[in-house]
Amino acid sequence: MGTPLATVFLPLALAVIMFGLGLSLPLDDFRRVRRHPRAVVVAMFCQLLLLPALCLGLVVAFDLSPVLAVGMMLPAASPGGTTANLFSHLFGGDVAPNVTLTAVNAVLAIVTLPIITNLSLRYFEPDIGPDGLGLQFGKVLQVFALVLVPVAVGLAVRRRSEAFARRMDRPVRRLSIVVLVAVIIGALVAERDDIVDHLLEAGPAALAFCTASLTIGYFAPRLLRLGKRQSIACSMEIGVHNSAVAMTLAISVLGSVGLAVPAAVYGVLMYPVAALAGVLMTRGSRPAEEPAPAV
Repeated sequence: MGTPLATVFLPLALAVIMFGLGLSLPLDDFRRVRRHPRAVVVAMFCQLLLLPALCLGLVVAFDLSPVLAVGMMLPAASPGGTTANLFSHLFGGDVAPNVTLTAVNAVLAIVTLPIITNLSLRYFEPDIGPDGLGLQFGKVLQVFALVLVPVAVGLAVRRRSEAFARRMDRPVRRLSIVVLVAVIIGALVAERDDIVDHLLEAGPAALAFCTASLTIGYFAPRLLRLGKRQSIACSMEIGVHNSAVAMTLAISVLGSVGLAVPAAVYGVLMYPVAALAGVLMTRGSRPAEEPAPAV
């Protein structure tokens, strides 16, 4: 797919978003894993195993077409992002383990994205053309470059000048939201001939998956006796996925706008659903502020 959307704008947009993620993550976030081991283990179990299985069950239950079914699996395999951290902060989540989860997730996605994508393509066998039948090694390297390299650059900039990184964090975060909205609009416009059918077919499944992700992300840690603030952080991390990663993988790497439609729909729905979930999780009494762990 050689359109400017696929070859220029989408990779550039994802680079901006992932650079902003790296800019907001101190290196201590990776070292902090040992301070929140249970939260990280629970969230990773949900993210890597439970959510893909749940998403598979939903696409089968909703009887999605093969293209939309694989497209739904892409957000399930995609990591969270700075938006998850923002929602966690707004609704009293423990942001320290939240950004730790984001950092770990961004690295693990290099392995999990190709695996889940290939398994989904083989299972559903969507008709997306001869160049998009699988995520081969060369395409895995593309995913690696698109996801991890900008994060590494952002981390390096922050390490060199933390004051500059702090000044740029808010503008880059806002720019990331703008480009994400532009990416969603671009994907929907590209499929404008079939957009109504796609929305009607993918919308209920995307809504169910988003709701279930946030619910599992909150109650699984609570069942394991994690605190309320850590449970909110886990809920936002595994319930607010990086739709830009899924759409870039679909359009720029696999060459199919159709595969990107469920991620675009999910990207639209996750904001109001996550906001409503945050209100429900904090209903009655807002979680008390706890002192941040020493870095």
